[in-house]
Amino acid sequence: MTQPPGGRLDVVVRRLPLYALGAFVLVAVLTSVIATVTYHTVGPTPGHDYLNGPSWLDAWFQGDSGWYYRIAEDGYFYIPGQQSSIAFFPSYPLLVRGVATVLAMDASTAAGLVTVVCAAGFVMLFADWVRTRVAPRTAVVAVALLLLYPYSFFLYGSGYGDASFLLTVLGSFALLERRHYVLAGLVGALATAGRPVGIAVAVGLVVRAVELIAQDRAARRDVGVLVGTTVGAGGSDAGPVDPPAAERAGPVAFRELVHAVRFVRWRQAALLLSGAGLLAWMVYLAVRFGDPVAFATVQGAPGWNQDGGPRTWFKVPFFGALYYGLWDDVVLVVPQALAALAAVLLLRTVWRRFGWGYLAYTVVSLAIPIIGTKDFMGSGRYVLAAYPVLAAAAIVLTGDRRPRWLAPVVLAVLFIGLCTATVAFVNGVEVS
Repeated sequence: MTQPPGGRLDVVVRRLPLYALGAFVLVAVLTSVIATVTYHTVGPTPGHDYLNGPSWLDAWFQGDSGWYYRIAEDGYFYIPGQQSSIAFFPSYPLLVRGVATVLAMDASTAAGLVTVVCAAGFVMLFADWVRTRVAPRTAVVAVALLLLYPYSFFLYGSGYGDASFLLTVLGSFALLERRHYVLAGLVGALATAGRPVGIAVAVGLVVRAVELIAQDRAARRDVGVLVGTTVGAGGSDAGPVDPPAAERAGPVAFRELVHAVRFVRWRQAALLLSGAGLLAWMVYLAVRFGDPVAFATVQGAPGWNQDGGPRTWFKVPFFGALYYGLWDDVVLVVPQALAALAAVLLLRTVWRRFGWGYLAYTVVSLAIPIIGTKDFMGSGRYVLAAYPVLAAAAIVLTGDRRPRWLAPVVLAVLFIGLCTATVAFVNGVEVS
């Protein structure tokens, strides 16, 4: 028998999490080789003479990795008016400390290993999420976008908390899709204790839960269900959806979403546990340092200068760098501003294809860094946290009216950006 068109690709998509894991390992090895060669060329970063792990992990130990290392080793400190470690949320450094203790290794090596393992889990969860929501080719492109996105180098061994945060985000949503509300709330609490944008997880979980109620009610009325879900309450195990049918379904009407609020029960309310991570962190800061929002207060310290106000909101330093031709700064922040702009432009696609819950999560996770940074520094990796936009980008790239060569060309350009960003990061450049 002849294979039907797209049949082999359908098989790949059914096993996409495993293929994605293999691709992740391949890209991780490749970027680690680039990082290691660069590391041996430029030498260890000044002040990191305490590193004694394998070179392929020490090479990734740059930037804020030192802050996480000190937290894992010595705990938190806060000096008002100065850069202090309480700017960094506790989930990742506590996990690093636990792994270092159990495996009897130094915290820097543990930090890199935690990142790699968490990133592998995140990539598999992302592949499982996207394969049930878009066409097979689009799902493959979405995974490729995730792996080759220039700021994804933070997933391949850096001592940053991005990978562990993303794992808890995807984990909480995956549990919610399977109606494990309490577990979703508890895993969500790890996310809100992981990064400032973790509050987006709590918002997204609650909106998604209400949306699932509306979808279930619509399914019982034989009206149809929203794209990205399967009929019934069994979760997302039924395999890839039919994209044309999904597109016709569209998101539930807003009035249906509002109407579904009255049917929320205690089991869905358990999702509010996701806010416990942020609440516990604020209680700790209040008891120990007398300021429950010290993590925000310290952002205005000299050197970071990320205090709130019109100067930050309207990006005066960003436009000043452009106006005065501060090209060393421009080359770092403009790509991140463009990434943020692209993410915002993709929000409509996120809403149309994945619904209100994922839109709510994405909007909040983008709004916090876009509004809270004076020059978009850091926005590159924060866009990575808004993972639905990567799937939305794949939808745009693989649309019926797009030439077949477009997606490969974009992926090739992103890969060049990933390699460039890796070299710059290992050279001590503040890439994001």
